[in-house]
Order: sequence, then structure tokens, then C-alpha cells
Amino acid sequence: MENAPVNANSPIEKFDKVDYFKHVKTLKRPIINLTRTLPKPTEYSLALDNEYKDFAFNEERSPENKGLWRSQVFKTVDSHPMDVEIGTGAGHHFAHWSTRYPERLLVGLELKYKPLIQSIRRARMGGNKNAAICRYHAFNLDLLFSAGEVNNVFIHFPDPWTSPHKPKNRVVNRLILDLLFDMQRPGSFLDFKTDSREYFLWALEEIAASKYRVEFQTLNLYSENNKYKDENFATGFEKIFTKQGIEINFIRLIKD
Repeated sequence: MENAPVNANSPIEKFDKVDYFKHVKTLKRPIINLTRTLPKPTEYSLALDNEYKDFAFNEERSPENKGLWRSQVFKTVDSHPMDVEIGTGAGHHFAHWSTRYPERLLVGLELKYKPLIQSIRRARMGGNKNAAICRYHAFNLDLLFSAGEVNNVFIHFPDPWTSPHKPKNRVVNRLILDLLFDMQRPGSFLDFKTDSREYFLWALEEIAASKYRVEFQTLNLYSENNKYKDENFATGFEKIFTKQGIEINFIRLIKD
């Protein structure tokens, strides 16, 4: 395991940490536009509330499923494993996971209409019925899931927010980690993967302040042979990154 050095006394980037921690403690609810009020609906926004409405939920319908994902959306028992992917993008990993593990349920979060529909379309292709998706902001996760409702969590290549004063927008922060920890069931894991070394080193400080146990971490997932590399699903963009010599940072956290 390759451990990334972290010096809590040396800021990883130039920003006001006092301002950041005030934000973390109070974390304001992000406000996103409502699908039903779009002045010019697209084929993708229309598909969200029509063709895919039974397993794709807009920002108003999504929180109605809190605590009810298994029973109401998937029509299954409470013991059925249910994973969450935060930021599905175009849905390549989302579709891969739902297809490879048909015995597990999967709920995705995505804000943009086109990749949201691409994600659920790919996952449901071939008749898979174990995936659902919602248009929702990750900072409002506690409005989507109840304590102990979630199993594994995937956060792959989120926006690194590297410009000054932007770290407060990063999804891997100690408040979100605390929320996720409470939502997950014991024995579950959280995978965080990014091509941004700056973000990753910053996130390690946030992780150190969380309740999670680190099972594995590396600054270069492809530099050594291990089960995490063997199990890794590389999307098209990830393959491009590695071909360009960009190292992929990865960490797996465990809720004991």
C-alpha cells in the first residue's frame, strides 16, 4: 500500500480554512432548478418524467423515496443489498456494476439530464431491473436516504474544484463522509477515485477526521498488482488518463 503523506499544518492549497470549516458545520442546502419549470425542456428532461419515470426520479420526487427505496422502488425485502453511486456521469460504471451484480440494487445520483438518462438507459439495457437514478445534489444526501439504508458507495472522478475558495464544493468532505457513514450498513465500503492529486491529498485530511477505517489507499492504482487494481472497472476517460500518464488516486474506506 502506498501511503500519501499528509501534513495537517501545511495547507494543500491556498484558501481560507476558517471559512471552509464554517461552511462544513453549517453546509447550506444547494438549490437546483426544477425540471417542471424548465423553459425549454429537452428530450432528456422529458424522458426523466415520462419514459423512465418509474426508476428515474426528478429533484422533487426523489426525496419521497427516503427509507422506501427497497420496498417501494425495487419492491424487495429490507435485507437486499443496495449500493449508491454519487455522480454517475455517462453511466459506464453504473451500468457495469448493475449488470455484474444483478443480486444487488443500485441507486445513482446525477444532476445533468443527458448523462442521467444515459446512465439509467445503459443500466436497464438487456432487462436489468436492479438500478434506479435520481436528479439530486450530493450535499442533500440526508434527504434521500435514511440511517442504515445504504450498503456500498462509489465516488468516482468528482469535480476536483481546484480554483481558489472552491474546496467547500468538494463532495468528499468530512460532513458528507459523516452523513454517508450513518447511512451505510456495517461492513460496507466507500470507494473514492480521482485523477486529481491535489483533491486526493486534501481529501485524506477529511477522511482522517471521519469515522471510517482505511482498508487501502494508493497514489497510483495501476503501479502495483493488487485486488483493487484487478477489480477496477476503467471507464473510457480513465483509460485516456492512464494512457497520458496521469496517475489514478484511489482509497477504500470501511464502515466497521
